[in-house]
Amino acid sequence: MPTYSSSVSERPTQTLWVSDVTKSYYPEDQQAKLQHLQAEVNSLLQQLQSLKAQRLSDQPE
Repeated sequence: MPTYSSSVSERPTQTLWVSDVTKSYYPEDQQAKLQHLQAEVNSLLQQLQSLKAQRLSDQPE
């Protein structure tokens, strides 16, 4: 199974795409759940990237 890596800068485009897809395939209650999960994913991705940057800056060269 391929892995997918994205940056925070790519997330808005992906979020719009997910939003368009969910609107056309899922009922409103499921759309709301998916949008909430997407927001959580975005938040966690930002946290991970922040931690990564912090660890890289804390390492001696």
